[in-house]
Amino acid sequence: MAGAGPAVALDAAVRTPVPAATGYRNAREAMRTGMRDYNAGDKEGAARALEYAAGQGHALALWKLGRMYAEGDGVPHDDLKAFEFFSKIADENADEGPEAPNAGVVASAFTALGRYFLDGIKGSYVRPNVERAYDMFNYAATYYGDPNAQYNLARLYLDGTGVSQDPRQAARWFNLAAEKGHAAAQALLGQLLINGQGVTVQRARGLAWLTLARDAADGPKDQWIVALQEQALAAASERDRAEAQAQVDGFYRRSAKGR
Repeated sequence: MAGAGPAVALDAAVRTPVPAATGYRNAREAMRTGMRDYNAGDKEGAARALEYAAGQGHALALWKLGRMYAEGDGVPHDDLKAFEFFSKIADENADEGPEAPNAGVVASAFTALGRYFLDGIKGSYVRPNVERAYDMFNYAATYYGDPNAQYNLARLYLDGTGVSQDPRQAARWFNLAAEKGHAAAQALLGQLLINGQGVTVQRARGLAWLTLARDAADGPKDQWIVALQEQALAAASERDRAEAQAQVDGFYRRSAKGR
């Protein structure tokens, strides 16, 4: 789908007002000020500066505001506002090529929209729409190669959500994300390989992916990864353990060379 994104979001008008008195020469200056204030801990000041830059169509400012509202980071948590900021990015930048400076921001916005379409936003006009979610994930995964989108697309195929259940397709997308260091994708790919779900059983390789995922696990939210790896390690033969460790070491050597 090169160069033309899916029919995007809902042409949502962002409801956050742009301050009338700017004090900024341009959106780029406002963006720099916003990020400086954010990093200094003044998130209220950051939001004001970012809102000005976002009002000028600055994609990174729109994305940062979307993340702040999605997480309640220095501003009231508001998923609908986040959705609208991400929608504006997608609406205005869908033709950005994968090598464009804003490509990562655009891909991330499509992925965030996909997650909102999966469940909808309670009490708003954003209703669950699995087909739209698939379109958003598929575009970001195929055109931009975004690992988060690839992981989310794999989950749709693994669970049969909005598509026919297809573990082989799930493994393919998990693998693409796993090669880019996506820990959750590494863990689920490892599980598929150990169980032979959609792929040939490869216990050592599966354990290797689970070990890499555990190495990248981040706090309580990733405890499930630790549990999967420990379970797989306990069930593995000595030979599989040794082969898995060799594969892990090789992965890290290749990654170091690629830096």
